[in-house]
Amino acid sequence: MSANAGPALLTRLRWWHLDEVLAIERAVFARRPWTSEQFFAELAGVPGTRHYVAAGTPDGVVIGYAGLAATDDAADVMTLAVAPEHQGTGVGRAMLENLLEDAARRGVHEVFLEVDADDDAAIGLYESFGFRSIAWRRDYYAPGVDGLVMRRRGQWPSS
Repeated sequence: MSANAGPALLTRLRWWHLDEVLAIERAVFARRPWTSEQFFAELAGVPGTRHYVAAGTPDGVVIGYAGLAATDDAADVMTLAVAPEHQGTGVGRAMLENLLEDAARRGVHEVFLEVDADDDAAIGLYESFGFRSIAWRRDYYAPGVDGLVMRRRGQWPSS
C-alpha cells in the first residue's frame, strides 16, 4: 500500500488484490456481485480509460476498493465498496476523493454513478462531494431494489 488516506492507505488496485476484493464485493453487493472476470476486464483498462484504487490497512489487508471509467470529458464511478466492519471510518470518502482527483487530471467535467436508492449513507457521501440525483431506475439492482443515478458537474480541484 502507498499514499496515506487517514484511516487507510491507498494504492493502485492490482490483480493480486482480487481474492480480498471479491470477499468484500460479496459482503457489500450480495444481490449482484461482480465476478473476477468483470474485475479483470476493468483492470485491463488501467491506466487508459480506467482508474482503480485499493484501500488497505498498514499491514496490507484490503478493506475497500473503488473504480472510475473515463472517456473524453465524462466519467462513471464504476464501483466503490468498503468492508462492512470499516464503513463509516472515512475510507469511502478517501477513495472517492482519489477517483475525483483522477477525473480532474483527465479533464473530466461530469462524473456519474448509480447507487441503491435505499442506501442513505452512500447517498449522503456522494451528496457531500456535490453529486445530485438526476434519475431513478426502477428494479435496477433487483426486483424491488431501485437505483438512483447521480451526477457531479465541474472539475474536482486536482492536487
